[in-house]
Amino acid sequence: MLIAVATKDGKEINQHFGHAERFLIYDVSDAAVKLVDEKKVERYCTYDEAHPLRGHVLRGMATALEGCSAIACSQVGPAPQEEMARLGFPVYALQGEIKPALVDLSKVL
Repeated sequence: MLIAVATKDGKEINQHFGHAERFLIYDVSDAAVKLVDEKKVERYCTYDEAHPLRGHVLRGMATALEGCSAIACSQVGPAPQEEMARLGFPVYALQGEIKPALVDLSKVL
């Protein structure tokens, strides 16, 4: 299964969903985790607490991440999390090293 990861350094899940301008795509099968792609996306957060749900940005992310079973990030707000789930992409707030975290996540997907 493919899982998209928001990461600053490519080693840990350490980036907020709304701050990501790219997602690393990992293929997770059994205990093997392999980086297979990188998808660039428009940043969701505008640092404006009053900004409305930017649905067009989330739909663009969904298009870019087509084929992924889930998204892993360090934090995500409830509105974008709900909208991404509605679009077919459950978003999980996780932290730690990418590979072991994705193995654990794959067990519940």
